[in-house]
Amino acid sequence: MTPPTATPPALRLDGVSHTYADQRRRTTVLKNIDCSFERGTFHTILGPSGSGKTTLLSLASGLDAPTRGTVSFDGQDLARLGLGRYRNKHCSTVFQQYNLLTYMTALQNVTTAMEITGAKPAQGGRKARALQVLESVGLDSDTARRGVLRLSGGQQQRVAVARALACDVDILFADEPTGNLDEDTAQGVIDIFRDLAHGQGKCVVVVTHSQQLAAQSDRVHTLRKGKLTEQVNTR
Repeated sequence: MTPPTATPPALRLDGVSHTYADQRRRTTVLKNIDCSFERGTFHTILGPSGSGKTTLLSLASGLDAPTRGTVSFDGQDLARLGLGRYRNKHCSTVFQQYNLLTYMTALQNVTTAMEITGAKPAQGGRKARALQVLESVGLDSDTARRGVLRLSGGQQQRVAVARALACDVDILFADEPTGNLDEDTAQGVIDIFRDLAHGQGKCVVVVTHSQQLAAQSDRVHTLRKGKLTEQVNTR
């Protein structure tokens, strides 16, 4: 009898290094990183400022390619899958600077992202799903219909979270998603991430400085001097 084949992790980094170069010098920020990110798991990445956390997130989310090594989704090298296809169909990112379409409303930002990625709600239309997700991060229907430039920084960040959540993807990345939120709203976002991982089987990867957030994740990856170490949280 042939033994069952092990399911590959949602995301895998093998021997990943990344170097930036300018006219004067070359700086290696990531050094030979091997790491897996599983479905059904809430991961956080910690590290001091300048340690390369955002660079690591950019490589993992297909925004950039590593200088050396391989980044794989479901066992397939992103270089073969195509970075654009990976970003469009399999992962979504909550950016630290939001990257919202400023000429649209909050609702339009979410529905437009759903249209681009082809996300189709199981029940109801995209508008209904978008309003539901916006409400889950603390934005009512009236606020959802305001232009994003009329929203506070914290509200804009919630729109960015909702936009990523509304797209039916395998992996959700987030860069400091609770940075501009009050404590109660931040906890609500953390609860959403936990439900996405544990209730919906998604792979959630969050870069953060928040010990509160990291303490509630399943695995904490710490980046220091270009190396990544891992700790499994037990509760």
